[in-house]
Amino acid sequence: MESIIVALAAGGVALLFAAFTAFRVMRADPGNARMRAIGDAIRDGSSTFLRREYMVLAPFVLVVAAGLWALIDWWSLDNTVPETAIAYLAGTICSATAGFIGMSVAVRANVRTAAAAMHGLNPALRIAFSSGTVMGITVVGIGLLGVTILYVIFKDITVVAGFGFGASSIALFARVGGGIFTKAADVGSDLVGKIEAGIPEDDPRNPGVIADNVGDNVGDVAGMGADLFESYVSSIIAAIALATAGTAGAIVAWDDDKAVLPLMLAGAGIVAAILGTFVVRSSEQASFGQLLWALRRGIFASAILLAVFALVVVLSLDMDIKWFWAIITGLSAGIIIGLSTEYYTSYDYKPTQEIAESSQTGAATVMIAGIATGMISTVVPLVAVGFTIIIAFELSGFYGVALAGVGLLSTLGITLATDAYGPVADNAGGIAEQAQLDPEVRERTDALDALGNTTAATGKGFAIGSAVLTSLALMAAYAVVVDRINEARALEEGIAFVKISFDLTNVNVLMGLFVGSLTPFLFAALTMQAVGRTAMEMVTEVRRQFREIEGLLEGTADADYARAVEISTNGAMKEMVLPGILAIAAPISVGAILGAEALGGLLIGSISTGFLLAVMMSNAGGAWDNAKKFIEAGAHGGKGSKPHAAAVVGDTVGDPFKDTSGPSLNILIKLMTVVSLVLAPWFAAHHGIDVDAQSTSWLVDLIQGLFG
Repeated sequence: MESIIVALAAGGVALLFAAFTAFRVMRADPGNARMRAIGDAIRDGSSTFLRREYMVLAPFVLVVAAGLWALIDWWSLDNTVPETAIAYLAGTICSATAGFIGMSVAVRANVRTAAAAMHGLNPALRIAFSSGTVMGITVVGIGLLGVTILYVIFKDITVVAGFGFGASSIALFARVGGGIFTKAADVGSDLVGKIEAGIPEDDPRNPGVIADNVGDNVGDVAGMGADLFESYVSSIIAAIALATAGTAGAIVAWDDDKAVLPLMLAGAGIVAAILGTFVVRSSEQASFGQLLWALRRGIFASAILLAVFALVVVLSLDMDIKWFWAIITGLSAGIIIGLSTEYYTSYDYKPTQEIAESSQTGAATVMIAGIATGMISTVVPLVAVGFTIIIAFELSGFYGVALAGVGLLSTLGITLATDAYGPVADNAGGIAEQAQLDPEVRERTDALDALGNTTAATGKGFAIGSAVLTSLALMAAYAVVVDRINEARALEEGIAFVKISFDLTNVNVLMGLFVGSLTPFLFAALTMQAVGRTAMEMVTEVRRQFREIEGLLEGTADADYARAVEISTNGAMKEMVLPGILAIAAPISVGAILGAEALGGLLIGSISTGFLLAVMMSNAGGAWDNAKKFIEAGAHGGKGSKPHAAAVVGDTVGDPFKDTSGPSLNILIKLMTVVSLVLAPWFAAHHGIDVDAQSTSWLVDLIQGLFG
């Protein structure tokens, strides 16, 4: 019990530190009246979007909660108290709260970062990074407190898995909805403003510029925060589920050291992340590489501290040292994936420079080079995750894999800080341009923005890698839960118990594998099409305003920014529904129609293809973006050249790759696995494998009845 108190204390410290950091950001100078007016417009647009998104999601959340109460709590578990439904609602509320807090600080920090950039590079870096720190530390603080409190109350991690389900639900819609909004605004603005009209990026004459700024906050701050919130809590839940065999009545007690180790590890990671934030700073004349190392120092310092803290925790609990090494494998994998992502997306390195070079022969070669780079970039993450799985499994089975996932995500507080910092720096540059500040200010914010693109790509790679480890652990936990329920049925009915098996020679499992492999591609297609449709509406609107508002292009009239924000908002609300339904319907349909074993096949297929597709899309998009910025920095003719125009096309295509479809895929695979775990009692009791092994599903029985 003392260990659990430590975890609760760490969560409380995280929220206090986040509050202190937010207060410090708010005390910074918000700039002149023009800057404040632009900042207010961005803040109002972001708040309006988030409020509408949550209103749209509220009926969905209530329907799912009612379904969980009926299918799981009442029907399958015979619980009079809707425990799973309560945990689900808590997960949705906590995820939404974390995203709201992070975004609320970010939309106030952007104008303060622009004002700080008037005085120097390092002050601007500190404001932007502090804003990201609020997001990162808030996410881990709320996540750890939520899981721990519910676990103490219910003492059943299968019920607490509902918390992860709630977090994943909000994360998916926040990521997809925010991604559609931001990329529709970005693509629409760039196609008409930069390519057709030939005006600079973030030019106040562009009607879509405020919508683009709003999108950075709702997609890359609130969306990313919700994304990594559910990764964080799901990794902890998976580890505890495997430690306790998924039920309160398992051999391992709910408060056993093995069960609370993930909570202690998460708490240690919070302390390490907080300490790591204090070493992030740069010199005034810092180069891109020096700025990157300023953030790296924080991440590496946190990783080293976590390794020390993890060893202390394992030894103090008198646990097997092999669990410490499982944690280290996950931590190492995260660093390797981050460095690999940086190599393929930063313009300091050859891959992105080669994409920029290809722009000299037109947009087509830019597209070819970017897609090829994205595909090649999957190799190192796959090898890193593969070796992590092998080593962790050899050390301690799937529990070791789960610990590796927790180890990878334990320093999320600072990793997310370096990610959420990027949109703030990007917005600061936009505000500097729109407020017509000294060109030197824009140069400083552009340096921070270019760094933000790299850290954002690194954060996405980190999130995707963690998704694989977490999803595998959740899949193993799902199998354990199904086995224990079927074993209890077998004992009760006096029949033979058959252990669940994801055997690919089983036609149902094979069919589930095919459906699971297809799902990420279908999901990515739906989200890409959504961005395309909404972007077309934005293009039409921007063209209309350029054509109909007299004096707009000359700078003597104001654009109708509100209309552009409304178009992106309406498009996101409408288009996010179908991908979200697909993510939940796929595992439920396969589990109900083909059985619990086929569902295992679906999870294997979706994890495999989803992982590689997500890495490819995210890295290709990041490389295209930084190739454009490399040219804008003076390479191959610089801004306004034909190579620059070709690179802008690549960046435009890459926008939905890296900010909508790619990062949403890691949520997809985790959501499907956590849905499977939460609904495991229902699948096992009513639609799962028969304990007498006579058939695997009602569909097989039907076919046999029809055809003999």
